[in-house]
Amino acid sequence: MKRFLLPLALFLALASTLALGLKRVDPQALPSPLVGKPVPAFNLTQLDAPQTRITPTRFKGQVWVLNAWASWCVSCRKEHPVLLDLARKGVVPLVGFNYQDQREPGNQWLQKHGNPYQLTVFDEDGRVGMDLGIIGVPETFVIDKQGVIRHKHAGPVTPEWVQQTLLPLLKELQRG
Repeated sequence: MKRFLLPLALFLALASTLALGLKRVDPQALPSPLVGKPVPAFNLTQLDAPQTRITPTRFKGQVWVLNAWASWCVSCRKEHPVLLDLARKGVVPLVGFNYQDQREPGNQWLQKHGNPYQLTVFDEDGRVGMDLGIIGVPETFVIDKQGVIRHKHAGPVTPEWVQQTLLPLLKELQRG
């Protein structure tokens, strides 16, 4: 009986250590190699105006938020009311990043659910999204006045994230 107790004790110790470690991992706060680096250069068309091209330099000198979404994304529906509320408050310019989508469904989705974005860029083939390190949508980037990514949030934004992370970060970045 004693020879089974030592392996059982070791297993329980290892399992509890792993469980504690997993409990501390916040999947939305996974580090990005782009945090602290400039937004990758892009030259994309605007979703609702294909003749208009947008580059990140358009936002130089202001703090802004880039939110990657798609019409086919279920989680994007979950975060959308939070983005609409943020847009109503006018706290920060929200820029949409329509990722691996089609232009017509993207436009229809915004018409149906409301458009929180100052403008939306269209990344149909996902190449610029790869440069941004987008793994899946939604993902949200906070970008400072110099065009440097200061924070990346993977997954749907929540009211708690806005209050606890975004608003304090915006306050800090807008001072600087």
